[in-house]
Formats: sequence, C-alpha cells, structure tokens
Amino acid sequence: MIEEVSNGNLEAANRRLQVVSHLPILQANEEVKKLADTYFVAINLPERARLDASHLAMAVWHRLDYLLSWNCKHIVSARVRKIVQELNQQRELLTPILCTPTELMEI
Repeated sequence: MIEEVSNGNLEAANRRLQVVSHLPILQANEEVKKLADTYFVAINLPERARLDASHLAMAVWHRLDYLLSWNCKHIVSARVRKIVQELNQQRELLTPILCTPTELMEI
C-alpha cells in the first residue's frame, strides 16, 4: 500500500517512504481479496473505506502480529476488533493485534 504512504504533502510523503523502505512488500492474492470483501461487508464500511478492509485482510493472510493504524473508526475500534476476531475464528485464521502506534509503544 505504498500508494497511501506516497499521498499528501511531498516532504512528508518522502519521510514516510524512507521509514518504510526497508519493510517487505506483502502481496495480495485472490484469497486476500475475498477476505477483504468479507470484512468490508461484515464491518459495514463505506465505499471510501474499502482499502481499510484490504489492510485487515493483508495483515491476517500474512499472519502479522500487529496491524497499526491511526484509523480508530474503521480499523482500531472495539466493534471492528470483535467482528474480525469472530470471522477469523470461524475460518481458523489468526487475528493480529489491532492497535494504534501509541498503544503498541505503551506511551
């Protein structure tokens, strides 16, 4: 999702790109897309937030330990955590810890 990191103010985008430059780029496949569609519907996200469902699906499919986001409406909320956890339990998928960077750093 390099596109998102590249958006906005050019100087800030360049700083973000430098921060993530050493991270591996995860690949989407048909299963990730199906899982994202499932989350999109179950969470009842607006169309403009479809990419948020993709973030969740990528993190789950690639078995990440954490998914960090400042998006407390569409990703890091108790409601979304519960829905994702229940869907993943049904599919025998692990759910990453959904939290803000601040929560992860225990600040």
